[in-house]
Amino acid sequence: MKKKQNPSKQEAPETLRKEIESLQTQLETIQGERDDLLGKLQRVSADYANFQKRVPKQVSDSIAFEKENLIKTLLPTLDNFEHTLEKSHTAEAVEVVLDGVRIVYDQMADILKAHGIQPIQAVDQPFDPTQHEAMLRREDQERPDNVVLEEFQKGYTLNGRVIRPSKVVVNRIHVDVPPQPQPESPPAPQETTEHATDEAEPPPPEQTDTTE
Repeated sequence: MKKKQNPSKQEAPETLRKEIESLQTQLETIQGERDDLLGKLQRVSADYANFQKRVPKQVSDSIAFEKENLIKTLLPTLDNFEHTLEKSHTAEAVEVVLDGVRIVYDQMADILKAHGIQPIQAVDQPFDPTQHEAMLRREDQERPDNVVLEEFQKGYTLNGRVIRPSKVVVNRIHVDVPPQPQPESPPAPQETTEHATDEAEPPPPEQTDTTE
């Protein structure tokens, strides 16, 4: 008689084969995702390397471009200043030269203003250590205390940030404070000295004559 085979033993190899096929499928999927991520990482690394090489050049080009624009805006002022110097030799009045210099100054101020540079207000303003640099203190009783009396050198801000403080003279009013009366100190206690009293000595006893 032939022995009947256990059905569970016959199904075991089939189940194992299916599990192996499933694992192989999962492995292939994971390997594909890994290759995809690796490719993306390599592309990002290459882009970052190119970015590191490109940024310094872009910064350098931007600085050079801004310098060029600034110089171009200054050239007309230089031309006007040159014309003023040429006319100063033939000018009959000093006012003509002064007018030319004033025009050059105004043009220069407008150029600086266009680039975000503003002068700092100093005279008659309260002293501000963030914008003013005190070079000297002077007393003026007719002006408020701690106000700027005079400006030695004008200060400027660039887009709201101080790039050079104003060098100024600051008013300092001295207030005479009357001397405070010193409190009177209590009198020192007097030292008491005890005087010894001399007691009167008793008179000597009377001597009686014992001789007959």
